[in-house]
Amino acid sequence: MDVFWFIPTHGDSRYLGTSLGAREAGYDYFRQVAVAADTLGYDGVLLPTGRSCEDAWVVASSLIGATSRLKFLVAIRPGVSSPQFSARMAATFDRLSQGRLLVNVVTGGDPGELEGDGVFVSHDERYAITADYLKIWRGILAASHEGAGYSHDGEKLVSKGGKVLYPPTQKPYPPLYFGGSSEAAHELAAEQLDVYLTWGEPPEAVARKIADVRERAARHGRSVKFGIRLHVIVRETEAAAWAAADELISHLSEDTVNAAQAAFARMDSEGQRRMAALHGGKLDDGRGGRSHLEIAPNLWAGVGLVRGGAGTALVGDPQTVAARIQEYAELGIDTFIFSGYPHLEESYRFAELVFPLLPGKGRGRQGNPVLTGPFGEVMATELVPKVAAS
Repeated sequence: MDVFWFIPTHGDSRYLGTSLGAREAGYDYFRQVAVAADTLGYDGVLLPTGRSCEDAWVVASSLIGATSRLKFLVAIRPGVSSPQFSARMAATFDRLSQGRLLVNVVTGGDPGELEGDGVFVSHDERYAITADYLKIWRGILAASHEGAGYSHDGEKLVSKGGKVLYPPTQKPYPPLYFGGSSEAAHELAAEQLDVYLTWGEPPEAVARKIADVRERAARHGRSVKFGIRLHVIVRETEAAAWAAADELISHLSEDTVNAAQAAFARMDSEGQRRMAALHGGKLDDGRGGRSHLEIAPNLWAGVGLVRGGAGTALVGDPQTVAARIQEYAELGIDTFIFSGYPHLEESYRFAELVFPLLPGKGRGRQGNPVLTGPFGEVMATELVPKVAAS
């Protein structure tokens, strides 16, 4: 089981939908979150992409030296950049980080943002471009280990003798992650991707997506791994966790939610449509409550009221959250990408409360035992003394 955290390059906050308690998106904060994730034993971090975020490649590159083992899941954008240029970036990053790059393939789902980036094509045409893009990207990096070039004459993209002189550390190339809920996305994942990612839908819906991608991959003679993107709100008791969920959206109004949902509705993303359907776009259930936001046991859709993309969170005490994670694992999920508000404090909370309950996570990378005084107070971290040679 690989457990990732999230670098909030669009800023961070204690509350959704308000600037109250917001934190500036700056390098010092990104570094704090990355170092915490590295120290606590997270396997990697996801960096978001889009015009509302700082550039993922620049931020991730700046964090290589601040971390020692953390992997970085960084996006490439078919149609926005060329596969040849992206391949060189990937090879360089992978070499400088000593093999710590993972690549997130993002076709995009917001036509307005894509047009701002110079992409004026339909949903299905974006996937056709992505299919050619990945064949070129993968071919160039695979060939680079032999010192060769790669050519591809595709329906949408052409490359003649594309070449990377300095191959990536990972062979044949850094693993490719990808998320999408449409039929075109499932077919692309089955044909070319290494890890298929889903947003946090109820387990039965996730099971259907996994089965479909597996079946398609088998027809291509391939196998695909699976991951899930979720938020998490964990506290020592169930009551405290649900109170924290309510507090997270305590400054939202119906007007704020309506405005956000109207913006999301203009997107042509099937995944975004599925996220919106989970909560119905309403803060209140019409009876003065918010019970409609728990869409499956301990799966809460409140984040998606005003946040695009991943909009659900696991909510509960450590044992319950770990049990829900295990339910997804039994479906075939082996990569979990979590986040929580605010991301620095919640990275510690999740690691301290849930890691001991997950397979292989244990105590993270903090190898020295903690000493306590006679009344339980933490005194110091024990250091193993050096014994002088006799």
